[in-house]
Amino acid sequence: MDFRRESLRGLADRVRSKDLAARELVQAALARVETLDAELHAFTQVEPELALAEAGAVDERIARGEDPGPLAGIPIGVKDLEAARGFTTSFGSPLHVADAPSELDSPLVARLRDHGCVVIGKTNTPEHGHKADTHHPELGATGNPWSLERSPGGSSGGTSAAVAAGIIPLGTASDGGGSIRIPAALCGLPGFKASQGRVPVGGPRPPGSGLFTVKGPLANTVRDTVYALESCVCPESTDPFALPAPHTPWAHALDDLGPPARVLWAPTMGYDVDDEILAVCEAAVHVLEGLGTEVIPVGTVFADDPVMPWLTLWSAYRERAQGHLRGTPDWARIDPTLRDQMDYCHDHLTAVDVAKAMDAIHLHNYELVQLFAQAPLLLCPTVAGQTARSGGQGTINGEESLTWVRFTYPFNLTRHPAGSVNAGFTADGMPVGLQIVGPQHADVAVLRAMAVVEDALAIDRLAPFG
Repeated sequence: MDFRRESLRGLADRVRSKDLAARELVQAALARVETLDAELHAFTQVEPELALAEAGAVDERIARGEDPGPLAGIPIGVKDLEAARGFTTSFGSPLHVADAPSELDSPLVARLRDHGCVVIGKTNTPEHGHKADTHHPELGATGNPWSLERSPGGSSGGTSAAVAAGIIPLGTASDGGGSIRIPAALCGLPGFKASQGRVPVGGPRPPGSGLFTVKGPLANTVRDTVYALESCVCPESTDPFALPAPHTPWAHALDDLGPPARVLWAPTMGYDVDDEILAVCEAAVHVLEGLGTEVIPVGTVFADDPVMPWLTLWSAYRERAQGHLRGTPDWARIDPTLRDQMDYCHDHLTAVDVAKAMDAIHLHNYELVQLFAQAPLLLCPTVAGQTARSGGQGTINGEESLTWVRFTYPFNLTRHPAGSVNAGFTADGMPVGLQIVGPQHADVAVLRAMAVVEDALAIDRLAPFG
């Protein structure tokens, strides 16, 4: 069984009909961990006995005539920034690798388990999700299944690598600055950042990246993504920013698909973009145009780069979480890049700066409202540069650049739904993502456009490693 060739609905239906046992699905995932993960390093923890016992409980419910849910028996990995009962939440940090296993699930994990999923382990992430590369201080770098020496992106790099390699058909991810869309793009997967509040981020502690945090599932296809989202999207009493349930179930979001009438195409957003990345994305947009979509070119999207308001809030969130460690022995154990981000807040920012950054959410959203008056969707490359080697930065026309992932964080700041879909490949065989952004709360419109592009391009999604 290759999970990359199976649909979530198909697998779960086979389990619910007793054609396939949940234990068989979980055993298949565990076998692939055993075979592949010594090289891939997608997982930080795996608990076979716990997972098999949980799968056995799903099978027992079915034997009693009960329905365990639409994701019955689906083995999942949980990003190691969120809690899963029975597993340590290390946050990718040496300060937490020895913490006791969690006694609770995050709201997202609880919902997935309630709908039949089985957690087999935790997936790798950079420390507190602070960068677009995935490296564990003890286990090392996660590889990209399209080329193991390249980065899978971050911060949901462990989940994206595990799904792209076919170890699991579904995993959890989160996005505070691009951490679903970047690794999805780099690993050849669709990745969707819902509107903030669609997938609740409640629980006993505030989310690590505050107002930016969006959680959600990561799967092999847009249809699988929507199928999993149906189990995740609903109100949550412990999330004060959670949105009400959608009026229409998302399960029908991809019925009667047709190309969007008009889209905005911002090939560079006004910044530097690698020529090859741009050519791949332009070719995908031309395919959409050939289906009848009117493509409206856009030169720049924002009058000013939203990076400083985003960085102000991000570094403030990290300072409030770990700044108390400054001056202690534990401070030196934190990733230097993460320390630099916190020092930026500590040394340079005031409460007024944070308030102005909050104002920027309103101001940049207003700019996008003006754009969306012309067309209901905005398209651009997901990342500006070619896939980085592990530990490095992506390249723009052959030169490493810190700005290679500048196209994702603006839409965390403005809180718009945004997704990435595979648009093709560079000459060296690495996937390229096309980003699709919608107006506030237009999640379904983004998902439908993603599915149209995925169907039209019909790209074989099997990575060579797996």
